[in-house]
Amino acid sequence: MTTAREVLDRCAQLDRATSDPPRLERVHLSAEHAAANALAAAWMEQAGLRSWQDAAGNQCGRREGRTPGLPALLLGSHLDTVPDAGSYDGMLGVVIAIAVAERLRDADLPFALEVIGFSDEEGTRFGTALLGSAAVAGHWRDEWWDLRDRDGVTLHQAFTKFGLDPRRVGEAARAPEDLVGYLEAHIEQGPFLEAADRSLGYVTTIAGARRFRLSVIGEARHAGGTPYPRRRDALVGASEAITTIERMARATGDQGCIATVGRIEVQPGAVNVIPGRADLSLDLRAATDAERDAMWDAMRAEIELLCAARGLRLEVVEHHTAPAVPCAPWLQEAVCDGIRSTGDDDPMGLWSRAGHDAMAIGLTTDVGMLFVRCHDGISHHPDEDVREYDVAAALDAFEAAVLRVAAAVEAR
Repeated sequence: MTTAREVLDRCAQLDRATSDPPRLERVHLSAEHAAANALAAAWMEQAGLRSWQDAAGNQCGRREGRTPGLPALLLGSHLDTVPDAGSYDGMLGVVIAIAVAERLRDADLPFALEVIGFSDEEGTRFGTALLGSAAVAGHWRDEWWDLRDRDGVTLHQAFTKFGLDPRRVGEAARAPEDLVGYLEAHIEQGPFLEAADRSLGYVTTIAGARRFRLSVIGEARHAGGTPYPRRRDALVGASEAITTIERMARATGDQGCIATVGRIEVQPGAVNVIPGRADLSLDLRAATDAERDAMWDAMRAEIELLCAARGLRLEVVEHHTAPAVPCAPWLQEAVCDGIRSTGDDDPMGLWSRAGHDAMAIGLTTDVGMLFVRCHDGISHHPDEDVREYDVAAALDAFEAAVLRVAAAVEAR
């Protein structure tokens, strides 16, 4: 089962593990998660790997290198989805990793080869992303046990119901000395490969993100009785803030910062009351932390000025920070060599605007990523799609990248 057609057929099989047919939704520690793990385990065994589910619910497979107990090159991606998802975000990378492991069944490798299907990258159920890969990286946080899903179930309760022992989650962690590195194949989730008419690209760095709640505070008063000079309309101020955020981010160009306001809530929310408070989200990303942080400083200063001009007050709460994760140069070169083996002599480098499991794994070992063209750059949507031709190229490139890593390890 190592052809592109077979890889795509396996992705279609994973689509059946959904809680909301015909829509695709598969969340952490659900019955559908267990079904996806079971499929991946069977494919791993078929590929000649010893498979197991680790203490964090990740599905793992391993084949020893030329001698037992060698550090492992880890290949993988995630098996969970967002609501109403596409078929390839995460899943394609897991299935490609398994297929490459099967292709290399008889290869004499100077490391063990492991494949992993991470249990939770999206954060759909408990609101915190990268739970599976954070556990593998040894960065589990005890405060996560109190996270609740929309039904009030805690992460601790969900672990227990899934058959996992929360006290043993630390056993999922891999020590740096036990890993050679990590390679991940993933759809691009953007339009740049398609615009360049390229099947594949290599990742230079994964965006560092900061997320904020911005609260614009004004005064709620009667909509009819308050003349404009007396108004302190929080929603109008928030609207100006949103357009300012977009204007400043767009001015940095395609390779610059990305800023998104995805949610706004207004109080008191009555049709005949001037809004006294508006809370909005801000997701800010860039290729480097320095670019991202400089943009935030400039945005905050401008928003504070426009608020002051309207008699409003700005309050800021930062609730998420993730540093940018550069891909290791030697693994970038391995991925580039893989792409060159498919006939593309000048591989295209991209910084990943989306987050990936490689961000967490990068805290404990070197990481590299292969991007695969996706139709119209669309992802997190049922229209997510890939070409069989591109998947075939990805299989060949990923296999060649693993062999290039083997040559680099041999040369040390």
